[in-house]
Amino acid sequence: MPGMKLADLLPRSPSTQPGISGTARVDRRIRDLVKRVEPGDIAVIDQVDLDRASADALVQAQVAAVVNAAPSISGRYPNLGPEVLLKAGVPLFDHAGREVLHRIRDGSRVRIHENTIYVGRREISTCVVQTPESVADQIVEARAGMSAQLEAFSANTIEFLRRERSLILDGVGVPELRVPLADRHVVVVAPGAGYAEDLQSLKRYVRHHKPVLIGVERAADTMRDLGFVPDIVVGDPTMVEANTLSAASEVVVPAQPDGHAPGVERVQDLGIGAVTFPATANPEDLALLLTEAHDATLVVTVGFQATLREFLDSGRSGSNPSTFLTRLKLGTRVIDGKAVALVHRSRTPRFVLLAFVVLVLVLVVGALLFLTTSGYADDVARWWDAVVDWAAGLLP
Repeated sequence: MPGMKLADLLPRSPSTQPGISGTARVDRRIRDLVKRVEPGDIAVIDQVDLDRASADALVQAQVAAVVNAAPSISGRYPNLGPEVLLKAGVPLFDHAGREVLHRIRDGSRVRIHENTIYVGRREISTCVVQTPESVADQIVEARAGMSAQLEAFSANTIEFLRRERSLILDGVGVPELRVPLADRHVVVVAPGAGYAEDLQSLKRYVRHHKPVLIGVERAADTMRDLGFVPDIVVGDPTMVEANTLSAASEVVVPAQPDGHAPGVERVQDLGIGAVTFPATANPEDLALLLTEAHDATLVVTVGFQATLREFLDSGRSGSNPSTFLTRLKLGTRVIDGKAVALVHRSRTPRFVLLAFVVLVLVLVVGALLFLTTSGYADDVARWWDAVVDWAAGLLP
């Protein structure tokens, strides 16, 4: 036709069409999905009441968007996941229907425009576009359901205690460790909200007290990246990098009641020794039970839940009561990392302390240079090492 360009006759590239486009990664289990998702992918999940831990994992995976077949906020309790996603700038498309899990193939190219999901030009499903305002309104309504969830939690706690009575009361099933914990401080790091920043704030405490470091699953990788090599790794080994597993002195793999430990093959393939811990508690609580059974004097927690809302959210409506009973078991021995960091924070402004250290070093260097020229080189080397260690101990 006159005036028609060749580009007008070709189908439009997905990148030129409106909306969000990306490769779909489909899985009911977010834990498995994040292992294979790439930055820019669109996560297709099926999780009622999206919790903070799952949302944090999706944010760290740098997904372009999240399509939830189920309602991300059911109204049973004020869960935290939707707020985490939207605050991080990850669009959330809700109520897509369970058929999307079958109609969208893993690895296919999908596009979401307004409230419609497409594969190619084919319309797959409609969805609800969540916004900060819509999430805030639903959270307000969901607060009314907290009392019912606390009642359900109480019932689940009794059931958990019935199943794990010997573990909780007598420590039956807790594995022996090569790393000694008795009469020592222990820092347990879980992949909770803000755990990397909280761990950084404990550098002064770790340097002074040299506690045993325990990393729970992917938090162990973060510890190593920040310069804290975990002595013990607890959790599914498939969630932890090989270098981290190899650097640890001990790997503890949670096992099912029948003894099967998912992921233990990875440790065996790496030629690393591991022990199993048969229990139905979550990995974070298993790590705490290890510290209690092996007589640690103080347990500092990083990345654990601190508020009632976080507590309910972590157990997805009270389905995992091990956290409550574990805290009771440890009693006064457990303390939050934020409090420890506050106590160990230097009262002296950093720039004043740094200026003082620099001044002292200048004076010491001048004196050492004079002594070196006077024939005291060996003594100078020993003195210099002592001065460097002293200066490092002063810096926060």
